[in-house]
Amino acid sequence: MRKKRRWTNIILWIAVIVAVVWMLFPFYWAVITSIKKPADVFRLSFIPFVQFEPTSENWRSELQMRGQEIKRGLKNSLIIGVCSALVALFIGALAGYGLARYKYHRVKNRDITMWILSQRFLPPAAVVIPFFLIFKTLGLIDSVVGLVLINATFGIPFAVLVTRDAFRDLPEEIEESALVDGCSRFQVFSRIALPLAAPALVAAGIICFAFAWNEFLFAFIMSYSKAVPMTVLIAGTQDTQGIQFWYVATRMLMAVVPPTILALTVQRYIVQGLTFGAVKG
Repeated sequence: MRKKRRWTNIILWIAVIVAVVWMLFPFYWAVITSIKKPADVFRLSFIPFVQFEPTSENWRSELQMRGQEIKRGLKNSLIIGVCSALVALFIGALAGYGLARYKYHRVKNRDITMWILSQRFLPPAAVVIPFFLIFKTLGLIDSVVGLVLINATFGIPFAVLVTRDAFRDLPEEIEESALVDGCSRFQVFSRIALPLAAPALVAAGIICFAFAWNEFLFAFIMSYSKAVPMTVLIAGTQDTQGIQFWYVATRMLMAVVPPTILALTVQRYIVQGLTFGAVKG
């Protein structure tokens, strides 16, 4: 029995190591590619100072020659990601609470939820032309506001689904006690339901932010100068000689830093909220 358990632990450790290597290798590839000379990029080499000589020329070139462009791209991506996540979370929390606490008769709650969720499965390529024509009429082409609205549109279904399940799991007795004490339904929602569902709200907001941060199609079609985010800048490293992988790696690492810092910062609050739970709140 002890021998069987030992082999089980060994297999689990091997699986964990393989999974970690599998996830971290793209970042390692980006790091070593960003410090390679163009001639070394197309050679099979993974170990700095042994298989190739590292250089900081790629970073200097990007920061000196394209520093303002990259700074504007990071700023646009951050604004689009944060604002679209907040808009999706605001609308999604209201809709999710309504679906969790009210029953609709003409159209059932399940049908409303499925209709909202179906918008998430809608291929973006199917609506990019209508969005372009509408935003052209409204003057929102190459506008950060336009990209915020588009990303919020596709983030709302996920926020609705997550918040609905979170509000549904909350004990209704707490809200009923607040109603008896004289609170309005909106006060119950804002002062009781939202704080208790904070972990789900934070998780939904982070995922909506990640969707907006990684979005490329609408950003590529709707922006060309002022509102260009990092995803479009990363894809713009191709020239007449081909794709400049050393610049792709450099810009990719720059684009990874903000969401990583945000996720590590908010992770503590997620764990704290899940630890205290609804009864503590």
